[in-house]
Amino acid sequence: MASSDDLVRIVEVIEVAPSSNQFPTSAAEFILPLTFFDTYWFKLSPVERLFFYPLPADSNPTLFNSVILPKLKKSLSLTLLHFLPLAGNLIWPSPDAAKAVIRYTPNDAVSLTVAESDGDFNRLSGNEIINAIELHPLVPQLKASHDAVAITAIQITLFPNKGFCIGLTIHHTVLDGKSVMMFIKSWAYICTNQENYPLQLPSDLAPFFDRSVIKDPSGLDVLFLNQWLALTASDPKTRSLKVSQNLGRVSPNLVRTTFLLSHDNINKLRELVLSKWDKKKPIHLSTFVLAFAYTATCLVKARGGESERAVFMAFASDYRTRLDPSVPENYFGNCLGPHGQCVKAGDLMDENGVAFGAHMLSDEIKGLEKGGVLDGAKNKWSAVLDAIVKESGSMQIITVAGSPRFHVYGLNFGWGKPKKVEIVSVDRTGAISLAESRDGSGGVEIGLALEKHEMEIVASLFKL
Repeated sequence: MASSDDLVRIVEVIEVAPSSNQFPTSAAEFILPLTFFDTYWFKLSPVERLFFYPLPADSNPTLFNSVILPKLKKSLSLTLLHFLPLAGNLIWPSPDAAKAVIRYTPNDAVSLTVAESDGDFNRLSGNEIINAIELHPLVPQLKASHDAVAITAIQITLFPNKGFCIGLTIHHTVLDGKSVMMFIKSWAYICTNQENYPLQLPSDLAPFFDRSVIKDPSGLDVLFLNQWLALTASDPKTRSLKVSQNLGRVSPNLVRTTFLLSHDNINKLRELVLSKWDKKKPIHLSTFVLAFAYTATCLVKARGGESERAVFMAFASDYRTRLDPSVPENYFGNCLGPHGQCVKAGDLMDENGVAFGAHMLSDEIKGLEKGGVLDGAKNKWSAVLDAIVKESGSMQIITVAGSPRFHVYGLNFGWGKPKKVEIVSVDRTGAISLAESRDGSGGVEIGLALEKHEMEIVASLFKL
C-alpha cells in the first residue's frame, strides 16, 4: 500500500507576490509591531486548514488547469495587496531587539505549491475515521530559520476528475482565526469578482492594521515573549524564531474523524443541563458551551484513569468588543484572551459531567461580560500558558480551535461551497475543532484527532 506522501506529486512551487501592476503600495516596506495578544502565541504550532472542493458535475477535464488554477493564482496576488503582512516574515529587527516584528518588503511573496494526488477525494473529505497522516501531504510548510519565519504558505492539490483542496498554513503569532477567515473570505470574494478589479473589499473584510488601538502599559508583550523563549529553548539567548520541535509531535497511531451534533442534539443537551441547574442563577448555554462540554466528557471517559486526575479545559475568547475602548471588528492580528480551569476527571466522568462542564464554561464566559477582561492578565494568562506547555505530558488538556461563527462552509471561490473543512493542526495541539454544520441546519461539526483506541471509545460514547 502506497504511503500518503507517495500519493501526492508536486507539480510546481511558485512565489505569489502582491500584484505590483495594480497599486504602488506593494513596492513599499510594511512593518507591523507585535502586541501582547500576538506574543502570547509566539511559539504555538502554525494554524493548518484544508478546504476540500468538489469539481463541478460534468465539468471539462481541463477545467482545473485552464480556469480554476489561473483564477486562484491571480486572485491570490490581488488579495495580498490588501494583506501585505501575509506575504512577509516574522523577524528580529536587530540582534538586540526586545521584540520580533512582522515585515513585508517588495521582494517578499507567499510560497504556493501546486500538487496532484491519487488519493481518494471522497474518503479524505468524508467523516469516516482515517489515519491523521493521510492529510499531512496536503498541508504546506512555512519556510523557517532561526532569524526569520514566513507567515503564510499555501498549497492547491488536484484530485483528478474529483475535486481540489486548498491548504493554508499561517503563523499563529501574526493573526487569530477571525483574521485568517477575513483573509480567506477576501480571497474568495476577489476570485469571484476579479473581472471587475480594481474593487473595494466590503468593510467587514478590509483589514484594520493600526496596532496603537491595543494598549499595553504593563509590558505584557515582552513578558509573554520571554516566557515562551524560556519554556521552549534550551538556551533562551538563542531567541530562535522556529516553532519548538518539542511541541506538537504527532503519534503514528493518531487517527481523526468528524462528529456531528445536530440542532436537535444541541437542544437536547441544553434541556439536560437546565434540568440540573439552579433556576435562580443565570447561565450561558451557547452551542459552543454545550458542544465543548459534551465533547470534553467523552474525551475524559475515553482516557479513563483515576477520578482525581487533573483535566485542564481551556478556550480563547475574542476580545475585540470586550476591550475598553473596543477594537474594530476587522482588526488584523491576534485579539484573543485565554481562559481555562483545572478540574477533576471524575467531575466530567459521572452522570452529571455535561452539566458540570457547561456550568464551568458558562461561569468563565459570563465573567467576560463584567468588563475588565485584562485585569490580572499577567498572572492568569501566564498560568494558562504554563499549564499548556509544561503540563501537557502529565495532564489531559482539552482546548478548542475554530468556531461555528466563522461560517467556513460559505467560502465559495466560484465553483461551489466546500465539501469539507479540516483544521489539521489539531493533530499537534490535541484541540477540538469546531465548525458550523455544512447543511446550515444549526448543528456543529466536531473534529478530533486521537489515538486509535481512544477514538473507538469516543465513537461509542458520542450518541444522543
